[in-house]
Amino acid sequence: MIIKSAEFVCSNTQISKLPPPVKPEYAFIGRSNVGKSSLINMLVQKKGLAKTSQTPGKTQLINHFIINDNWYLVDLPGYGYARISKSKKEDWDKFIRNYLNKRESLQCVMVLIDSRLEPQKIDLEFCNMLGEKGLPFALIFTKADKQSATKTDQNIAKFRKALLATFEEVPDIFITSSETGLGKDEVLNFIDGINKNFEVPDYKQF
Repeated sequence: MIIKSAEFVCSNTQISKLPPPVKPEYAFIGRSNVGKSSLINMLVQKKGLAKTSQTPGKTQLINHFIINDNWYLVDLPGYGYARISKSKKEDWDKFIRNYLNKRESLQCVMVLIDSRLEPQKIDLEFCNMLGEKGLPFALIFTKADKQSATKTDQNIAKFRKALLATFEEVPDIFITSSETGLGKDEVLNFIDGINKNFEVPDYKQF
C-alpha cells in the first residue's frame, strides 16, 4: 500500500459523533508510553499527524484519521497510565470499551507492545478482553531498534507463550521501529489485505 494522503478528521468521546461506519477502520492502542503516535506517523509518512509527547497519556480522545480517502486509522487513548484520577480512568475505560464493542466498521485492533519488555500483565489482560469479546486483533511490537534482534525475538516468544495460556492461536505479529521504518510495509499490506474484503455494514444512523 502506498500512502497518498493522511488527514485528521475528528476527536471525541461520543460514539454517536464518529464518522459514519462506511469505511474499514483500524484502532491503534497500547500502554501509554509504547510509542503509538510515533508509529502512526511513521506508517502514514506524515510527521506530526498524531501528536507525540514526552508526557505519556497525551491522547485522551478517540482520534480519527482518513487514509487515502479509503480507510480510517483510529488513535485510541493509552491504557495503564497511573497519573490520572480513578474516575477519569473509569471514564476512559468506558468509552474505549464502548467504541470497541459497538463500532460496526472496526476491522482489527492493533495492540502495540513495547518489544523491550517481558510480557506485561496489563497487555495480556487487554488481549484477553479482546478475545473474550471476539474482537480481531494483531500485535505490533514497537521500538525494535532499541535492542538486538535476538532480544526482541526472545521477548516476543515469551509473549506468545503467555498468550497461548488463554488463546488457541496467536494473532498476526509485526515487529516495528518508528526510527528505521521497520515493519511499515508489513503492517500496511496487512491492512490492505483486509480492506479488499470489506463490505459496508448495516448500521443505525444516530
